Amino acid sequence: VSPGVSDVSIVREFPDMFPEELPGLPPHREVDFEIETISEAAPISIAPYRMAPIELKELKKQLEKLLDKGFIQPSISPWGAPVLFVKKKDGSMRLCVDYRQ
Repeated sequence: VSPGVSDVSIVREFPDMFPEELPGLPPHREVDFEIETISEAAPISIAPYRMAPIELKELKKQLEKLLDKGFIQPSISPWGAPVLFVKKKDGSMRLCVDYRQ
């Protein structure tokens, strides 16, 4: 069995700094920033990958959890990337975004 995060000495020393579940995003900072893009660049939007019904159910569950925690928000951007799942060693599914384009 490979060591987990809780096996790291600094994590054991300061357990309240390394919660099992993140409660949400940190407070909003008063720093404005933007990502400059090339003005001639056309938006890239790739069609979603096909998913099995069980993957669609897991996708809905994970997206709802991320929305509830405020990690993501609905978007109407013309830019988009497909998502897929990668099975973890414990059998659970990791949501991955394919930004290769």
